Amino acid sequence: MPFLDLSLDAPALTVALCDIESVSGNEKALADAIESVLRDLPQLQVDRDGDTVVARTELGRGERVVIAGHIDTVPLGGNLPCRVDGGRIHGCGTTDMKSGVAVALRLAAGLPDPNRDVTYVFYDNEEVEADKNGLGRVARNSPDWLTGDFAILMEPSNATVEGGCQGTLRADVVLRGHRAHSARSWMGTNAVHAAGEVLTRLAAYDAAEVVIDGLRYREGLNAVGISGGVAGNVIPDECRVAVNYRFAPDKSEQQAADVVREVLTGFDVEVTDGAPGALPGLSHPAAAAFVAMVGREPAPKYGWTDVSRFSALGVPAVNYGPGDPNVAHQREEYVDIPLILECEDRLRAWLTA
Repeated sequence: MPFLDLSLDAPALTVALCDIESVSGNEKALADAIESVLRDLPQLQVDRDGDTVVARTELGRGERVVIAGHIDTVPLGGNLPCRVDGGRIHGCGTTDMKSGVAVALRLAAGLPDPNRDVTYVFYDNEEVEADKNGLGRVARNSPDWLTGDFAILMEPSNATVEGGCQGTLRADVVLRGHRAHSARSWMGTNAVHAAGEVLTRLAAYDAAEVVIDGLRYREGLNAVGISGGVAGNVIPDECRVAVNYRFAPDKSEQQAADVVREVLTGFDVEVTDGAPGALPGLSHPAAAAFVAMVGREPAPKYGWTDVSRFSALGVPAVNYGPGDPNVAHQREEYVDIPLILECEDRLRAWLTA
């Protein structure tokens, strides 16, 4: 089992975490190492579900905060082991999100007496299908492990608080025609040609901008794929246009589906997947105190994150981590060392002020 040295500074610990490969589904070695070092800390009660490790203080404080980060990464792209170049660490998982995990581990080890009780969650399988997500599994199996007044998800946010998250809905627009030999095309009805009107409506759609708690969420409704065709000499009798709607967190999944169906009135729309957004929750006293301590203007989160799972549990949550979301999942993924140190400093100050 690999060993983690929590006396390392957060950048060096980031390198150590990243160099333990943990592509989704292969997190056991890293989860074992995290569990081992946390069990050696007398201030923490440690539990485990699969490859998710949960550690919490039990100090009887008047408030509890949950600090969570996933330990898996997308598949490697020839970008391990890590490379440190000046003030930047390059490698798979650096920004998304082992630099955030390093900060959380440093806090767990270095703050035996925080001003709030803290639950630290290190979970598996965030980068794959939702039914494998370790945070979701804990929410189903042991929701009391995630009880809290406020949660911080260490998603990459350039050390800026990003409130809530967008919801996402996927749907197929199903177009049907009549199959015929392409040499006698007039005897058929081409389903692929019928996609033209769908694409025209989507291209013309004026996406909404919704302001919630002072944060402006920009929606988007787009075609993300198209499939159809039988053979090179056959008029296709079916075509599917895959659509993705990213909607502001003031809408439910049903309301989002209604928007898509209204835009595509007259077409057969099959909803295939969806996840609700999460409201910013910045008016919560703990969130307001945290935003003040961070000292940066908060921003909306563009994209879906696991803050939605906390929201479903009734726990207001924000995204806050040192990585840059714009380089996540790239071969050239990196994280800037000053932002790692800033995140640790701000969280430590908030938990000790």
